[in-house]
Amino acid sequence: MTCRYCGTEIAEKALICYRCGRATTEPRVKPPAETSIFAHRRRSSAAIIAAVVAVVIALAGAAYIWLTP
Repeated sequence: MTCRYCGTEIAEKALICYRCGRATTEPRVKPPAETSIFAHRRRSSAAIIAAVVAVVIALAGAAYIWLTP
């Protein structure tokens, strides 16, 4: 079998050409999306605000229980 890119004679079951390094077959796995794999979704500000409000209410309730005789 010959490499279709550089014409070098390679083994029949070779996956890549040893001379030019290119694949001899089409990839079986779909390439990843063009976006960065390190980019992450931003959290909504509503969830953060709800968490802060819940903590403030919990602290106020704990202070009320702690300070009432």
